Amino acid sequence: MEKLNQCLNSIEPSDKEKEKLAMKNIDNLAKPLGSLGTLENIVSRVVGITGKFDYEIKKKNIIVMCADNGVVEEGVSTCPKSSTAVLTNNLTKDATGVMILSKFTNTGVTVVDIGVDAVFHNPKIIDKKVARGTRNIAKEPAMTGKQAIKAIEAGIEIVDELCKEGCDLFGTGEMGIGNTTTSAAVLSVLSGLPVEVTTGKGSGLTEAQFINKKEIIKKAISINSPDKNDVIDVLAKVGGFDIAGLCGCFLGAAKNKKPIVIDGFIALAAALCAVRLNKYAKDYMFPSHLSDEPGAKYMLEEIGLEPMLNLHMRLGEGSGCPLAFQIIEAALYTLNNMPTFKEAEINSKDYVDIR
Repeated sequence: MEKLNQCLNSIEPSDKEKEKLAMKNIDNLAKPLGSLGTLENIVSRVVGITGKFDYEIKKKNIIVMCADNGVVEEGVSTCPKSSTAVLTNNLTKDATGVMILSKFTNTGVTVVDIGVDAVFHNPKIIDKKVARGTRNIAKEPAMTGKQAIKAIEAGIEIVDELCKEGCDLFGTGEMGIGNTTTSAAVLSVLSGLPVEVTTGKGSGLTEAQFINKKEIIKKAISINSPDKNDVIDVLAKVGGFDIAGLCGCFLGAAKNKKPIVIDGFIALAAALCAVRLNKYAKDYMFPSHLSDEPGAKYMLEEIGLEPMLNLHMRLGEGSGCPLAFQIIEAALYTLNNMPTFKEAEINSKDYVDIR
């Protein structure tokens, strides 16, 4: 708990004055005021996060937290639990969606076993295993409070190490059969929204299986009675090791004053937990896309952020992050290299601020 408390106490809000100054500089560039929209907001936010007006992304990394979920035995997924271990290994072989997209965008990927029900003999997988999967939330709490904290602290540790290695920009991904179930449960508890609203079909379910999934989530919330005002309690009772680990990643990025990109539904659940633990963690987050999982838009509303893209993706893994990285890098490059009105010999008074 000491590491978590130190992290929470060290997180500061981003520098809003520098954000304003950055936007003032952007408004002096040779273009109609506000005409690059979200790109301008991205750059001003990065300045507020890092304190640098010429921040350059030299090294980026997506952290993929991998873990099994005991609730899978309730038939909430069509994929067998064993798929988690197989896909975790495949992450090290350029054999998944996020790995191909990361290769295309020259992005590093850190694969973390934080709770897979398997033993790996793969040096490319970082061992932060808390346990071999969570317990079945339809019958008992997913984990203990100490395990939830251990998982969060593992995420903080991973980010700390990558920062020492020079990472400038982070992304978040996950691998774990059944984790849309745990994420929907976390969202329902923290937001008060009904399970029918927060729950989707995940990797694909028949209508009968979908009805069962919603009933299982309701049952899990009912028998475990998580305290919505206690994030650790919520994670311990209806969450997953992957969600807790990614929560730590968001907190770690905020502590280290680094921008971090949210992928899809599961990463959003982790981001929401991080914001509830420290409201300033939000300042460092950039949602990549709007997942097709129905609860994603409600997760974004709870956090108070808007996604950059809507590509109807629902793969998970961190697959939205490489795409968002390109947008962030394009924004920084464009607005750091565009000439001013004076340099372009344009009269700024010819433009009207339509914002």
